[in-house]
Parts: sequence; structure tokens; C-alpha cells
Amino acid sequence: MIKLEPFIKEDFQRLINWIDSERALIQFAGPIFSYPLKTKQLEDYVNKKGLEPKKIVDIESGKAIGHCELNFQNEYPRLSRILIGDKNYRGKGLGKNIVRLMIQEIQSKAAVDKVDLRAFGWNENAVRLYKNEGFEIQTEVTGQFKFHDESWTNLYMIKQL
Repeated sequence: MIKLEPFIKEDFQRLINWIDSERALIQFAGPIFSYPLKTKQLEDYVNKKGLEPKKIVDIESGKAIGHCELNFQNEYPRLSRILIGDKNYRGKGLGKNIVRLMIQEIQSKAAVDKVDLRAFGWNENAVRLYKNEGFEIQTEVTGQFKFHDESWTNLYMIKQL
């Protein structure tokens, strides 16, 4: 079992340690940060209006195992920057629990009938998870993201609540 807790200054270094490459940073956060991730960037991030960064905590051990963000800056609340940073917890089916907890928390804060998210098309496990949780790809607003000499499909997905 997991829970979401506020992401605070004491959590910064752990997140920085999880992001070990520019590619990992872009996969996690898109272009909002620059590599290498630094404390100053995270200080600015936690103070942005409309964003609620969270740490993902394993209830049994009390250990922070990941990060996510509730984003209230767009037309619909967005599930953003989802990362299971502790590699020992990956591949254990926690993704669906994280998505469900994020949606529950959004619904506790706002009366909404939709939520959205973005995922890179090459991240097949994440895309499959989101589809299984009821998200649908919105092809009309799906675009391309340039990473150096690569072009990544940037899927836009919506879930009706």
C-alpha cells in the first residue's frame, strides 16, 4: 500500500539522486527543469501556483519511493511527473494505485468531470497502464517532442470521471 504526502525541501536530494541522466529528467518532467536537476530548481518548483508536488510513500516501511504532481494549471486537472524512483518498487503494479490515489486527491480538491495527462509514446508500459485506467488518447492534440536528434510522440490523454 502507498500514500501521497507533500513533497518538501527534505525530499529534494532524494529526487535529484533518482534523476541520473538528461533523458531520465525529460522523461520525468518534460522541459520544465534543466539537467542536472538542482535544489534551486526544486525550490522554485514547489512554490509554483497551481502545482501540488507529492512524494509517494510505502505505508509499510514509511519509505519515500517516488514522486508525482497534481497540476491544476490547465483546462482539466493533470496527473504529472509520475516517477517510481526507487527501482526496487518498479514492476510491482503500483502505477495503477498511484493513478487512482492522484485522481482521488484531485476529486477531493475540485469538482471535476475529467483529468488529463501526457506520456511519451515510446513509454509503452505507462501508456498501457493509463489506457487500462480509462484514459483515452486525444489524437488531435498529440504532438512531437524533440530530444536532441530524436522525435518523441507526446500523447495527450483524457479520462472521464
